[in-house]
Amino acid sequence: MNLTESLLLALKANGAHQIFGIPGDFALPFFKIIEESQILPLYTLSHEPGVGFAADAAARMIGGLGVAAVTYGAGALNMVNPVAAAYAEKSPLVVLSGGPGKNESKAGLLLHHQAKTLDSQFQIFREITCDQVRLDDAGRAPSDIARVLANCRRYSRPVYIELPRDMVAEPCQPVPAMPAAVVDPDALAACVDEIRARLQRASRPALMVGVEVRRFGLEARVAELARRLDLPVVTSFMGRGLLADADVPLLGTYMGVAGLPEVTELVETSDGLFLLGVIVCDTNFGVSASKIDLRKTIQALDEQVTIGYHIYPQIPLTALVDCLLESVPGANSSRSAMSSRNFPRHMPADQASLTPTDIAAAVNDLMAVHGKLPIASGIGDCLFTAMDIEHTALVAPGYYATMGFGVPAGLGLQAATGQRPLILVGDGAFQMTGWELGNCQRYGWDPIVLLFNNASWEMLRTFQPESRFNDLGHWGFAEMAAGLGGDGKRVGSRGELKAALDKAVATRGRFQLIELTIPRGVLSATLERFVAGVKKLNAAR
Repeated sequence: MNLTESLLLALKANGAHQIFGIPGDFALPFFKIIEESQILPLYTLSHEPGVGFAADAAARMIGGLGVAAVTYGAGALNMVNPVAAAYAEKSPLVVLSGGPGKNESKAGLLLHHQAKTLDSQFQIFREITCDQVRLDDAGRAPSDIARVLANCRRYSRPVYIELPRDMVAEPCQPVPAMPAAVVDPDALAACVDEIRARLQRASRPALMVGVEVRRFGLEARVAELARRLDLPVVTSFMGRGLLADADVPLLGTYMGVAGLPEVTELVETSDGLFLLGVIVCDTNFGVSASKIDLRKTIQALDEQVTIGYHIYPQIPLTALVDCLLESVPGANSSRSAMSSRNFPRHMPADQASLTPTDIAAAVNDLMAVHGKLPIASGIGDCLFTAMDIEHTALVAPGYYATMGFGVPAGLGLQAATGQRPLILVGDGAFQMTGWELGNCQRYGWDPIVLLFNNASWEMLRTFQPESRFNDLGHWGFAEMAAGLGGDGKRVGSRGELKAALDKAVATRGRFQLIELTIPRGVLSATLERFVAGVKKLNAAR
């Protein structure tokens, strides 16, 4: 067994199901082994940001590891933004980069793709990954690989592995399995006792679930915990899509002034708010109608539980949930398992111009007939429109808020799950990474893409309407679809949207691009409330 094969087998054992990548000269040797060994399927895309977003989305959807393989310098440095997004949003992404051979620096010449020093790339990735290794010693490689992959899974954050091109075929031993992290049983029991006591004392307890619940594969167990504790459940903004198919009293998504009043009131008046895997950030809590006193909450995140002024370190979320389940007897919840939200439906198929609410209603109507579709969304009003779509699996950059995520994330979603995704993307983001749709034909992917086209960076315009640099112009995306191997249709009315969606869902084997012509200034009601809340908060500072 050579070093690359040992690495690939370890990736597979740790939950990787495929590799997304773009080859380059420093990476050609290990790409050859990836292809010939067939240990993991390889999907090549067109630009490294798309590779990173696709691998990230695959990890988010199915757990395990997402893997992005690139070349040194020009390839890996193109991955910095997607990796930073994965770090911020706690996605277990493995970056495999080719690297210069061990002796190549001795020639006295600067090496192509080199930035400041040959080590610059390694140092850059040290900032946005939780562990790093350069595999320049085949004897030490198995233990190094085991450590790095274990940390990727344990902390659900990206890691960086650099493979010098003259090391890929070196003989190497198999990668050993790492023992599970040891949890202090007494500390865990004390933590669980204090959580239960706090919830029992509360007159208005509530459970908010966040991204770590999915990252660690805990949705079914958390649903059971919510039933046993008899707690009303909401998701954070970043956690939208969690528990979408679970039998729990899921009331909606907390969005402060931008969300449902009853959800906002529940969260902000709770005297026993249990934040389970919720990242405490501005997009989750920055537009609260009234400031939440986090000292009165229970926070479980990043292997730490904070209850008021008490901190329990080294308590993994999985261990916490399992211990809570053991301590709470099974019982049927007295609360309704139905969401209180009435999502928009029954869009009239008339000639009225489109609004984001119409788009959400049309999608809800479609899924009522054909079943739920998982959604990959970009940032902007397409994501806020997704809040009006019935709860379904969703991946989106809700905190890091990078543009360009939606389309490659949808491709990663379909590659990882085999499910046909619905992609929501704005015209500005499509200009960045929408061209990755050209790879669908090679791999049999057939997403349905709803492209919000108002010829504008409209979310930016809402904060600074006087600036003309937010104007984008119309690019004719629908006409471009055929050249990329799919079908395109531009629609401007509700009737045209209904017809286009019916045709799209009935057509398999080719991606379906529906370009939605939306007048400038027409926003979803949720985005309007969000922007108003942000402006009000900024004015008060």
